[in-house]
Amino acid sequence: MSAVPETPAAPSRPTVTEREARQVAEAAREQDWRKPSFAKELFLGRFRPDLIHPHPLPADEDVRRGEEFLAKLRDFCETRVDGALIEREARIPDEVINGLKELGALGMKIDIKYGGLGLTQVYYNKALALVGSASPAIGALLSAHQSIGVPQPLKIFGTREQKETFLPRCARTDISAFLLTEPDVGSDPARLATTAVPEGDDYVLDGVKLWTTNGVVADLLVVMARVPRSEGHRGGITAFVVEADSEGVTVENRNAFMGLRGLENGVTRFHRVRVPASHRIGEEGQGLKIALTTLNTGRLSLPAMCVGAGKWCLKIAREWSAEREQWGKPVALHEAVGSKIAFIAATTFALEAVVDLSSQMADEDRNDIRIEAALAKLYGSEMAWLMADELVQIRGGRGFETADSLRARGERAVPAEQMLRDLRINRIFEGSTEIMHLLIAREAVDAHLSVAGDLIDPDKSLGDKARAGASAGAFYARWLPRLVAGPGQLPGSYGEFKHGIDLSPHLRYVERTSRKLARSTFYAMSRWQGRMETKQGFLGRIVDIGAELFAMSAACVRAELLRSRGDHGREAYQLADAFCHQARLRVEELFGRLWSNTDDLDRKVVKNVLGGSYTWLEDGVIDPSDDGPWIADATPGPSTRENVRRPIR
Repeated sequence: MSAVPETPAAPSRPTVTEREARQVAEAAREQDWRKPSFAKELFLGRFRPDLIHPHPLPADEDVRRGEEFLAKLRDFCETRVDGALIEREARIPDEVINGLKELGALGMKIDIKYGGLGLTQVYYNKALALVGSASPAIGALLSAHQSIGVPQPLKIFGTREQKETFLPRCARTDISAFLLTEPDVGSDPARLATTAVPEGDDYVLDGVKLWTTNGVVADLLVVMARVPRSEGHRGGITAFVVEADSEGVTVENRNAFMGLRGLENGVTRFHRVRVPASHRIGEEGQGLKIALTTLNTGRLSLPAMCVGAGKWCLKIAREWSAEREQWGKPVALHEAVGSKIAFIAATTFALEAVVDLSSQMADEDRNDIRIEAALAKLYGSEMAWLMADELVQIRGGRGFETADSLRARGERAVPAEQMLRDLRINRIFEGSTEIMHLLIAREAVDAHLSVAGDLIDPDKSLGDKARAGASAGAFYARWLPRLVAGPGQLPGSYGEFKHGIDLSPHLRYVERTSRKLARSTFYAMSRWQGRMETKQGFLGRIVDIGAELFAMSAACVRAELLRSRGDHGREAYQLADAFCHQARLRVEELFGRLWSNTDDLDRKVVKNVLGGSYTWLEDGVIDPSDDGPWIADATPGPSTRENVRRPIR
C-alpha cells in the first residue's frame, strides 16, 4: 500500500462545453465512406439487396478451422466449465482460464503468424455464443480481451514491432483490458482527465479508470489518456499499451454487479506510471479514433452472445412449456404463452441472421459495416433482454427462483433469473442504448450533413451558407424524386424469395418503408434544422425503425440461403415470415410515435422534477442508500488502498 500524500494533487479534469464535446466526438469518427454500406443506404431510402444477397459465405478453409475449434471448445465447456460454480463464487477458477489459454481461446482473432488461431469474425462470434452460454462471465472475459483489448487496436493501428512484441503474448498467455471510462467520464470522452505527460523517451500516466473489464486479472492494458499540447507534441487523447504490473499501477477495487458475477471488473489508479513512447498506439490525438474504429467490428461480439442467450431461452421455453400443463393442456398451447414462444423463436432466428450477415461482411471487408455493427449491438442487446424477460414470465414463479433453490428442492436447476440479470448490462456495455441511438443517427444523416450541414451551423459565414445551399439544392433535386416510387410498389419484385411461403411482400415492405423513413428524416431536418440534435426521442425512433428493417432484410436473406442449401429451408422461411410480421407491427407503432408522442410534455415534467416541484411525491418512503458521494473522488495521486490485482498464472 502506498503512503498517503501530504497534499493531494489538484484535479486536472478539463472544462468542456457541450459544443466542444461534440466537436471532439466528431473529429474522432471516420469521416469518409470509401465502401458501400447496406444500412447507410437503407436510411437514405435506397434498399440495396444486392449488397447482402446472395448471402456472403466463408471460405471452405475458414469453415474447417472454425468448426474444428468449436468442437474442442464445446468439449471444454461441457467437461471443465461449471457455470453454477462461477455464479456462486463470483469468480472464474484459475484452472478454467488456464485451460482456455491452452486451448488457444485467447488468440481466436489473432493471426496465426503471431501464435493465434486466426478465426474469422463469423467463427469468433460462434465461439463467444457457445462459451457465453456455458458462462456469460467467460464470454465477457474473452470478448473484452480480443474485441476491445490489446489485440484489436494493434491489429488495425499497431506497428510491426508492437504486433511482434504483444500479439504472441495475447494469443497464449496474457489477458488484456481496455481502459477508457473514468468515475466522471462515460460517453463524453472530451472530459477525460487521465494524463500522459511526455518526459524524455517516456510518457508519465496519472489518473483513475473505472469499470475496467478484465482489469483485475489483466497483464496488458490499453489506456486512453490526454497528452498535453507542448512543443513537439500535438497532444490530445492518445492510446497506450501499459504493462499491468508497472510501478504505480494499482487495482483499488474489484467491482460487484447484479449480473455477470464472475466479471473481473475493477477500478485502476495510475500514479506516475512510466510508459515507453514505443508503446503508444498510433499518433498523439488518435486515441478516440482508435477506440471507435476498434468498436466497428468489436461491437459484434456482444450481439453474438445475445444470439446464444436467445437460443438457450428458446430451448428452455420449448422444454418447459411442453412439460407444464394448465387447464388440461401444455401451457405452450395457450395463446398467451404461445405468443411469447413465437416471439423468442422468430427473434432468435432474426438476431442470428443479423450477426452472421454483419460478421461475414466484416470478414470480406467489401462493405463499410460501422452502422450494421452498431445496429446489431443495439438490436441484439434490446431483444435478448426482452426474450429473457419473456422466458422468466413463461416459467412463472420458477423463473424468479434461483437455480440453486430449484436444485435444493429437487427440480431442474434452470438459471432463468440469472440470464435476465446477466443480459441487463448489454444495454449499457460498449455504448448504452441511448448513446447507440445518437451514434447511429449521426451516421444515418451523414449524407445530409455533408451537403447541408453548413446551412445550420451558426459559426459559418454567409458565403459558406450560400455555397452549402447550392450544393444542397443539387443533392436534393436528385435525391428527393427517388423517394416517391420504387420496386416495393411492384407486385412481382423480389420474387426469388417465394418458395411455398412468400417472403417477397416483406422485402417490398422494407423497400417502401426505407423511402418513408428517409422522407421522415428529411422532413424533420427541414423542420428542426440545427435543433435536430436535441430531438433524441425522434432520432431514437428513426434508428429503431432502421434496425427493424435491417433485421427483416437479414432474416429473409438467411432464410433463402438455408433453403438453397437444403438446410431447414422451409422452417427458416416460416421463422423469417413470423419475424417480419412481428417486426412490421413494431415499425408501424414507431412511425406513429414519430409525430404523436409526449416528448414536449416529458421535457416540462423533467424540468419540474429537477426544479423540486414534485418532491412531495417522494414522501412516505425510506432511502436505504448511504450518504456517500454520487461520484467517487478521482484526484490524481498515489494510491492509498491495497492492490487487489490478481494475475492468472
